[in-house]
Amino acid sequence: MAKSTTPTLLQGTLDLLILHSLGRGPLHGYAIAQTIHLLSDEVLKVEEGSLYPALYRLELDGAISATRGISENNRKAKYYEITKRGRKLIAEQHETWDRLSSAVDRVLARQPR
Repeated sequence: MAKSTTPTLLQGTLDLLILHSLGRGPLHGYAIAQTIHLLSDEVLKVEEGSLYPALYRLELDGAISATRGISENNRKAKYYEITKRGRKLIAEQHETWDRLSSAVDRVLARQPR
């Protein structure tokens, strides 16, 4: 089996990472992907094919809002900002993540028979 150098994200984890990134302030899509990549010590790489559907889903859910603007390289860009609902979702999803990661840690800590 080939070894993957980039871990895949569990369903729902990308939403939490996006919301957390936007907690730092409004960002356009590429900047969100870069923020996640850099904050993960360059372990996580978010592809456009995953990022933009997640942004669309979060916008439809009311967790983020979007406005048009000009990026730092003078291009038109859509800037995303977390909403009050998004901040509530961060708290809920963070709690779920803590439970899940603790459960995985417990399983991995047990010696295989």
